[in-house]
Amino acid sequence: MVLRPLFRSLTAPSYRRFSTTPAPAADYTHVVVGAGAVGLATARKLAEKDGTSTLLIERHGSVGTETSSRNSEVIHAGIYYGPTSLKTELCLQGKRMLYDLCEKQRIPCLKCKKWILAQDSQQHEQLDKIHKFAESIGVPTHFLSLAEAQHREPDVHAANAVLESPTTGIIDSHSYMAYLESDFQSKGGDLAFHTKVDAVDTLNQGYQIHTTSPSGDTANITTETLINSAGLAAVPLSNSILPPERHMKPYYAKGSYYSYSRGHPRPKTLIYPAPTTGAAGLGTHLTMDMTGAIRFGPDVEWVDDPNDLSVNEERLSAALDEIQSYLPSLVREKVMLDYAGIRPKLGKGSAVASGKGDGFSDFYIKKEDGFEGFVNLLGIESPGLTSSLAIADKVDDLLYR
Repeated sequence: MVLRPLFRSLTAPSYRRFSTTPAPAADYTHVVVGAGAVGLATARKLAEKDGTSTLLIERHGSVGTETSSRNSEVIHAGIYYGPTSLKTELCLQGKRMLYDLCEKQRIPCLKCKKWILAQDSQQHEQLDKIHKFAESIGVPTHFLSLAEAQHREPDVHAANAVLESPTTGIIDSHSYMAYLESDFQSKGGDLAFHTKVDAVDTLNQGYQIHTTSPSGDTANITTETLINSAGLAAVPLSNSILPPERHMKPYYAKGSYYSYSRGHPRPKTLIYPAPTTGAAGLGTHLTMDMTGAIRFGPDVEWVDDPNDLSVNEERLSAALDEIQSYLPSLVREKVMLDYAGIRPKLGKGSAVASGKGDGFSDFYIKKEDGFEGFVNLLGIESPGLTSSLAIADKVDDLLYR
């Protein structure tokens, strides 16, 4: 028999103890670690199940304070990740689910489209490959004539070709996560902020999670199932549970973003350079928020510290050179350092799957053998936000189907 939750909800400034003595059953049916977009979506999905209890643990004082709120807020089309990857499967499914949810719940989003630009014939070949792959998986893309592109976005420079992705869009990620948080709690889920996971013990049935609060208070929580959605801390948490031969190495790709304080130029379409073979990112691209304000980024800077969120001013000049290759009227002096985000990666390989030993790393979503009820979500970088609702369904399937 599953115990009822010992508290209804923990708000940001509070911290209350869980049961610390043996009980005839676990405190919770499900515990999800990490309240980013994927953790929120997963906890919300699991909380729908009758006769179960779900706890979402977050070490910070609010949801989505790491990768989920420090990104481009793009709803991706799913055209970069190869024919058989989880990234492709879950991005395509998640994109449909996300647009539907935004429409039903009035979460701000905009299907603003994306252009991928080629400045020479070699980049044009890259666009041809992307277009053919998109056709093969049923995602619409089409080439624009340079004249039409110039008419629609006169400030954007494309010397050779423009590939348009009409299903790419943007979302207010904060509003999205606020909805997931509210809906999770309305389904009876419990949310523990300021709760750091220190260790996890494997029990005969389930897991015991050792936690501390900022004040040093400790608490132990038992659960039948454990979902590791800890983002930047997911690989270290996994390594603390699995035997050494199954350990992984985390990689942290910091991306800096830059704001633009001038009203012109201000394209209304997302602008991406053609992807570079083997690169760990998609180039310093132009995105916008729901107000139409544009920003640029991210670049890729490998760091050892996942908490290093400083924007590296030394990288600004190179970023400006790349931006001006497609936005030549940009006023360089009006581009300012804005913010940085860190992507949890499982390697330093290509962000685009080419199938030629590029080191492309897929999502790692797995119910771990020999650890009943333990589901790992590792390397959940882009397109994690787009895929979040589909990842939640995937976790539900691993546990219950």
